[in-house]
Amino acid sequence: MRADTLHPPIMAAMSGGETSKMTRGLRLTRLALHMLQGMLTIATLFPFYSAARRSVAVRRWSQSLLGMLGVKLHVHGKAPKAHAQPAMLVANHVSWLDIYAINAVLPVRFVAKSEIRAWPVIGWLSAKTGTLFIERARRRDAVRVSGEIVTAMQRGDVVTVFPEGTTTDGSLVLRFHGSLLQPALQAGALVHPVALRYARDDGSLCVEAAYDGDKSLWETLRLIVGQPEIHAHVWFLQPLPTEKADRRTLAQAAQAAIADRLNY
Repeated sequence: MRADTLHPPIMAAMSGGETSKMTRGLRLTRLALHMLQGMLTIATLFPFYSAARRSVAVRRWSQSLLGMLGVKLHVHGKAPKAHAQPAMLVANHVSWLDIYAINAVLPVRFVAKSEIRAWPVIGWLSAKTGTLFIERARRRDAVRVSGEIVTAMQRGDVVTVFPEGTTTDGSLVLRFHGSLLQPALQAGALVHPVALRYARDDGSLCVEAAYDGDKSLWETLRLIVGQPEIHAHVWFLQPLPTEKADRRTLAQAAQAAIADRLNY
């Protein structure tokens, strides 16, 4: 197979700087055991945990997962507090790593497309930790999920949405769709833009971390464990008040704040 027929991230990984086969194998083995431990904990202990203890468990588990994959977390700004004023995080979307990068700081409830529910292990873990799944092809389902988001925020849960509706390689921020921000208006929540970026040791964009285009989940995982180290930057930006705002204006403001932070 010619090099120019390969997916760009694969070519980048082949250009040098890959981890050894032993390191990749060790990371994958540790990840598999970590996933199993997470499933066992959720199945046997979570029913007896308080909400606070669940939050601590999710945060520590997410931190450990990132470490096992060679992902170093850098947190900038201040995350909102759960069970305070209703809050929604609005983030750009690059990878399935986004979930664990955010949860490693502040365990939240995500809104995700229904297809993720069918993913091996990750789908089950996501469902059991409170992810709200939406069938985008069904307009009525959007109404149902919107109501669940409002209820969740009003009782103190922080909800995270990815308004781009898809992932990118991290080199740009796509237009934010306002529909997922409507529940923030209904709940009187503060909207907190969150900027996500994955970088190499030299500061350049780590496109191997992205779950974009036609890359499979397994392909993305192989590219991630092949990196010596990935720096995951999470910026919690200034919140946007929802008073006297409409969802379109709110979406544009959040998109602009994130793009400005990432210098796009």
